[in-house]
Amino acid sequence: MFFIFGLRTKVVRSGVVTAVCRNCGNQAAQVITRRVTKFSLFFIPLIPLRTRYGQQCTFCGAQYDISRAEAERLPVG
Repeated sequence: MFFIFGLRTKVVRSGVVTAVCRNCGNQAAQVITRRVTKFSLFFIPLIPLRTRYGQQCTFCGAQYDISRAEAERLPVG
């Protein structure tokens, strides 16, 4: 008998906001993403292990993690 298990990360785009980038200082569109890592068994995602939020500048491409509270606070449109 054998088991097929592993981790799978799914990236969901939450929205886009216009803000000043922390890296380049330009006011540009910032893409807000949510990354959820789940434990999977036989290719079926079962248990969520970690949820992380990120922000990426569309001008310079810099990407950095943000907190859940900050992601929910941003006016996504």
